Amino acid sequence: MDRKSSKIFRRVSLRPQASQRLADVTESLEHARGLDRVIRVLSGGARRVLRPGPVKDMLHGVPIGHPAHPPLTDLPMGAWMSAAVLDLFPGTSRAARTLVLTGIAGAVPTALTGLADWSALHREQQRVGLVHATTTATATALYTASFVARRQGRDGPGRALGFAGLGALLMGGYLGGHLAFRQAAGASHADQIAHLVPLGWHDLCDVSELPDGWPVHRRLGYISLFVLRNGDDVHVLADRCTHLAGPLHQGRVITNDEAELCVVCPWHGSTFRVEDGSVVAGPATGRQPAFESRITDDGVVQVRPLS
Repeated sequence: MDRKSSKIFRRVSLRPQASQRLADVTESLEHARGLDRVIRVLSGGARRVLRPGPVKDMLHGVPIGHPAHPPLTDLPMGAWMSAAVLDLFPGTSRAARTLVLTGIAGAVPTALTGLADWSALHREQQRVGLVHATTTATATALYTASFVARRQGRDGPGRALGFAGLGALLMGGYLGGHLAFRQAAGASHADQIAHLVPLGWHDLCDVSELPDGWPVHRRLGYISLFVLRNGDDVHVLADRCTHLAGPLHQGRVITNDEAELCVVCPWHGSTFRVEDGSVVAGPATGRQPAFESRITDDGVVQVRPLS
């Protein structure tokens, strides 16, 4: 390669791509401490309004086993993007108006579920989430104005407002993708025991090491474990909470209304049944990985993943 070609190669290879610049800007939002005052006010208000209970669990998605917010976003996004396509063709104003209204209606439960999830995230996630919510709220406002204009027979301004709303919607969707895939909001943070623990029984510790009624932390290879002795029974769960990896062994052990032993995550209050790791209360929506246990004649606690 000659000197001229080498210079050209270096100049091209060092030029940042537009997609990389966008990713850098988005990552910078994670460290935007100027948003923290607003976040404290909004998240505190959300926690006061959304008290622990069935309604809050429903908004998180506990009954369906995964967060309710992501699938609900398909309704407003799908309706508004479909309206944008129809706006490109003549004779579709009525259908486009119906789709715009459908998206507005779908935005309400979508926003409520998003608020519930956002209030129980880490601060870096909340910073990106706040901007995500602002852009999607802007999109909703623009589409609402678009619908009003269309109802008044002003289809031109209605389409223009709709396309402006689409731009805000796409930006909000990009930030939502960053939350979900780069910051893992909504994903399970528990250790993947099926991939890290071989089949069969494994020695864990002597039963004499375990205080009765008090959770402790133990390790099984790469896996951190929550271990609770209750009389002659030993309950073992993956220690990293499925919600955001909180240490369950530092949580409170309680008895629920069905007289079942449960552990409450110390970070965001997710509650799991210690017998099988099932979710009793959110914000966690995924079951905590659990282990079977037995005590040998020599007093050694053995465990294996619960099938």
